[in-house]
Amino acid sequence: MAQHAIEIRGLRKSFNGHPVLKGIDLTVDDGQLTVLIGPSGCGKSTLLRCLNGLEDFDQGRVTVSGITLERAPERNHTHREYERITHALRGVTGMVFQAFNLFPHMTTLENVALPPAVVQAVPREQARANALRLLEKVGLGDKANLYPSQLSGGQQQRAAIARALAMKPKVLLYDEPTSALDPSLVDEVLLVMKELDAERITQVVVTHEMRFARDVADKIVFLSDGLVIEEGDPRKIFSEPSDPRTRQFLKRFLL
Repeated sequence: MAQHAIEIRGLRKSFNGHPVLKGIDLTVDDGQLTVLIGPSGCGKSTLLRCLNGLEDFDQGRVTVSGITLERAPERNHTHREYERITHALRGVTGMVFQAFNLFPHMTTLENVALPPAVVQAVPREQARANALRLLEKVGLGDKANLYPSQLSGGQQQRAAIARALAMKPKVLLYDEPTSALDPSLVDEVLLVMKELDAERITQVVVTHEMRFARDVADKIVFLSDGLVIEEGDPRKIFSEPSDPRTRQFLKRFLL
C-alpha cells in the first residue's frame, strides 16, 4: 500500500471573514504527481501555500512527510511550536512560484548553490558541485555562468526548479509555474516536471495546462468554491467526469 507523502484533513481558511477553503480532505502518495485544477479563485494556490506554512490556516490538519501542523479549538500550537513546525515543513518542501524569484546579481549557478550553503551549511564547493549537477539535470549545464537577465523565461523557471531541488525536499510544490511564460517556452518546463515524475519525486502542481494535467499527472484534483469536488485518474476525469461542475470546467478538453 502506498505511503502518503501529504495528508490534509478538514482544512479551512478564510480571508477577512470570506471562506476560501471550506474543509479540504486530500492525500498525495509518495512519488505521485498530483495536479490541482479548477476555476480562478477556487482556493488552489491557498491550499498549496498552506502545505509549507506560507499561509496560515484557521482549522484542520496538514501532514507533510511525517511533519504535522494542526489548528483546532482543542489543539492549537503555541507560537514557538508553530514556528518550529512551519520551519520543519519548509525543510521538506520546495516551492516553485509563477515569478522565478532568482537573484539578478548572481549567476544561475550561484542562485542554485546559495540556499543549501546558507540554510543547510553545506560546504561551498559541495553546494556548487551539486548545483551544477542539478543544472545539467534540467538542461542548463551550459548556462551556469549566465545571469538571469541572459536567460529566457523558460530557462529561468528551470533554474528555479533546480534551486528548489538543491534543498533536497521530499515534496515539490508548484504554483502555476508556466503562467508567466511565453507559450513557446511552456513545454520545456513541463518536460522537466515529467522527468522528475519518472524519478518518482512527489510533486503537487497548480496549473491551467490541461494537456499536461491529462497526459502526465498521476492524479487530478478538481476544486471549486473552496471544496474538493472530484479527484482520481486523469483519463477518467477528462473522459467521464462524475460531477456537473467538473464537466462544465473541462468541457473544452473532454476526450
